[in-house]
Amino acid sequence: MLKTINQRIFLPAFVSPLEEKNQKGSKKQFARPNLDLLQPLRQWLDKIEIQNQKLAKFIAKLIPAQCPFERDIMLFGRKIAHIPPMCKLNPLYNELVYLRFRALCYLVDQCGEDIQSYC
Repeated sequence: MLKTINQRIFLPAFVSPLEEKNQKGSKKQFARPNLDLLQPLRQWLDKIEIQNQKLAKFIAKLIPAQCPFERDIMLFGRKIAHIPPMCKLNPLYNELVYLRFRALCYLVDQCGEDIQSYC
């Protein structure tokens, strides 16, 4: 909730509401959201078992090793700006990276394949 001079603006979808608790003074703490709509998808991604070489190769090729949006902007050979990686803004980033890691481990451990081409 944002307070302006004349009215209050509620932004529950974007900002976690503040909880006021009177524990040892009047400290404000951030409340954790109770509802995670992506939790079923996170659990599904974590439960995917890699038992097929084709699936492991597909996942390793599909999920990039590093963020494709990170860039250095160069002008006359000098770096003038840097666009940071935006992948960590993806709410499923950790699950996708772990899935890719499991696929690469399967290719190395079970198939004996060299994975340098995927890195």
